[in-house]
Amino acid sequence: MVRLGIVWLILLLVACDRTGPDAIVFAVATAPSVLDPRLAGDAASERINALLYDRLVSIDRQGRAQPAMAVWRAVDDRHFEFTLRPGRAVFSDGRLPDATDVVATYRSVLDKALGSPHAGALAHIDAITAVSPDKIDVRLSRPDPMLPSRLTVGIVPASLADSARLARRPTGSGAFEFVRWRENGGLLLRRRTDAQLVAIEPVADPTMRVLKLLRGEADLLQNDLPSELYDYLRDQQAVAVEQRPGTTFAYLGFNLADPVLSNRDVRAAIAHAIDRDAIIRYLFGGRAQKAEAVLRPGHWAGNDALKAYQFDPDLARQYLARAGFGTHWPLHLSYKTSTDPFRLRIAHVFKDQLADVGIELDIASYDWGTFFGDIKAGRFQLYSLAWVGVNTPDILRYAFHSDSRPPGGANRGNYHSRDVDDLLDAAATLEPGKARPLYAAAQRQIHDDIVYVPLWYESNIAAMRTVAGYRPGHDGNYLALGAVRRADER
Repeated sequence: MVRLGIVWLILLLVACDRTGPDAIVFAVATAPSVLDPRLAGDAASERINALLYDRLVSIDRQGRAQPAMAVWRAVDDRHFEFTLRPGRAVFSDGRLPDATDVVATYRSVLDKALGSPHAGALAHIDAITAVSPDKIDVRLSRPDPMLPSRLTVGIVPASLADSARLARRPTGSGAFEFVRWRENGGLLLRRRTDAQLVAIEPVADPTMRVLKLLRGEADLLQNDLPSELYDYLRDQQAVAVEQRPGTTFAYLGFNLADPVLSNRDVRAAIAHAIDRDAIIRYLFGGRAQKAEAVLRPGHWAGNDALKAYQFDPDLARQYLARAGFGTHWPLHLSYKTSTDPFRLRIAHVFKDQLADVGIELDIASYDWGTFFGDIKAGRFQLYSLAWVGVNTPDILRYAFHSDSRPPGGANRGNYHSRDVDDLLDAAATLEPGKARPLYAAAQRQIHDDIVYVPLWYESNIAAMRTVAGYRPGHDGNYLALGAVRRADER
């Protein structure tokens, strides 16, 4: 019935061919909030910043460092030299990035006054200096053979490193340059290879994004649609749909400082009360895969042997009873989410599944800025989010180390485990072969402690009309905008 209603609305409102300016319009669920790569912490901002700023190092699908702006050599495990590549792109103001820009970028990231969420992973940098216009010297307070994989922050001009201007008017050396903000909260970008304009247009409602695509008001969508809309788009001859497995990891987060949720039995009850298979089947239409950890199976630092928390309502009730809750003492919890309709549908499924075992869930939905602000500030009991762009095991320190509690990182649930801290600290000093079992052990402990309920890896799906050449990145990035073109172009 829901699908028929949506289809009827689409058929009623779809107009003729696309009209408007020459810009390729990319309709997205959420606009970026900050265009300074040193400060970006939300997915929308990270993805747009990756278009605007080049960086020293990129990370491949297996989580390994690859040269981007620079190549490097390890003098020893506490000393690295980076050499900027001669063919690197210029900043959008025409100046060639040099070692002073790199040094200014990373010194500002390490400056507590800036409040960069990337500072925690780089705190062991003792000194970063410009040896020559093209060479940078990095010295560390502890061994770190994998330092290059951590140097992925976009490089900003040294002249603007102390300015707040970048957050709204970026100057980078990425594949795109900033043109202007749009009245609807989106932005206009220009591709530097051919001056093709790309408009990033935020449209919170998924049905309206589809309508815009079919009416010719948008050319491209990616992700954040309910299953029935993907099914509908696949039936449209004028629309091409691309789907790839993704690394975007969705989870149900707990505030471990909460007096109720600090009890592992309560968290175990919630984990066993959620039927992930049903959600994936009916809400995602099979376009997701169950997950047990942030790092996807096959990642060099992952742990593929984690045992799932199976859907088991009877066991969930037993855990609740052991925690002191039941018919005469019901458990009430608050769950925060965004106003995105699909996320709200998931929230209501959670509510029904938890109610079945005796947990009453109150859903509170907010616009994205308010919601994400509350999560970063720790103002929640339960919430659900997804980690995007997960490529390296640095995510484990960023999300679970005791030193990564905000603002020094994203340990928003206030998790503290000396064992996990020690494992992550030790792994960070070792080469990959020796670090792998330590990362696996840390993930096993995090899983056993039920720091969150792992949910699923969401597939990356793009729908196109009038354009071609776009393939969604494995981590949900927008880098394929560098290749997208009008469908009638060669």
